[in-house]
Amino acid sequence: MPALPLLLLLSALPCADRAAVAQRLEETARARPQDFNAEVNRLVEQLEGVPLPPGSSGQSPVDRARQLTVYLDAVCALEEQQGQDVAPQVESEPERLRAILDRPEFARARQRNSDVVTRLLRELGLWLEGLFESRGAQGFAVATRAVMLGVALAVVLFGVLRVRWRRGRKRAVTATGAPGEAPPLELDTPGEHLGRARTALETEDAREAIREGLLGLLSTLEQRRLARPDRVKTNRELAAELPSRGAPPRVTGEVERLVGWYDQAFYSLEPVPRDEAARFVESVEQLHGSLAEGRP
Repeated sequence: MPALPLLLLLSALPCADRAAVAQRLEETARARPQDFNAEVNRLVEQLEGVPLPPGSSGQSPVDRARQLTVYLDAVCALEEQQGQDVAPQVESEPERLRAILDRPEFARARQRNSDVVTRLLRELGLWLEGLFESRGAQGFAVATRAVMLGVALAVVLFGVLRVRWRRGRKRAVTATGAPGEAPPLELDTPGEHLGRARTALETEDAREAIREGLLGLLSTLEQRRLARPDRVKTNRELAAELPSRGAPPRVTGEVERLVGWYDQAFYSLEPVPRDEAARFVESVEQLHGSLAEGRP
């Protein structure tokens, strides 16, 4: 039937679990911003062809998560409307096709391809009428014509969605730089991050202290051109790149130890002990001091 391709496209959306998807996006954006792009890619795979709206320049992961939640709700609302609109009874397949093409969402496709669709309908009608002249074959002729019209509609709709997806991807590449390269993580100076870590220790917020300590470590590596932190790479991936950027073995080993302890402590469900958080911040300060003095 002509409306079937559109319903098959929308049925791939994760609408049944959109509340869970929205919650997972926001929690990842808040607690693990470095893993946020992986969650966005997972959503893209679930959508199976439906493009995501482009993000704005300087948009934080939390704002991006909220934007995707609003977009997902809107697309799922369209899915529900499509399911309701296909139900009304019409007398014939051509009238069903016209009812679908008269919807507002197909206005652009109707304007761009009206001549092509009309000509295709006319040619198919003449060919089928000549092929099936007997009355007994009329039912099969009508069914064949409906299938062909459905395929034509699916091709037109796929072309429109493909063009929109390519334009959105082009705008996203222009905003973020070279394709495949994530924007750098915006960090303050190591001293500012380590100062906030000490303040968090005084207020007994050990989890915030180690988070600021890690940011201070990343800022130190970035200043020494030993790493390029961004929102896609994990801490262990950054540590693995240190030798290729000229980091001494002692620095590489210490960074691997610190990020390994941080990942285990920060993402654990257990509270972070204050004395262990203090030792972590002190180790970061010592590493920062040795790199600032130029010691290998």
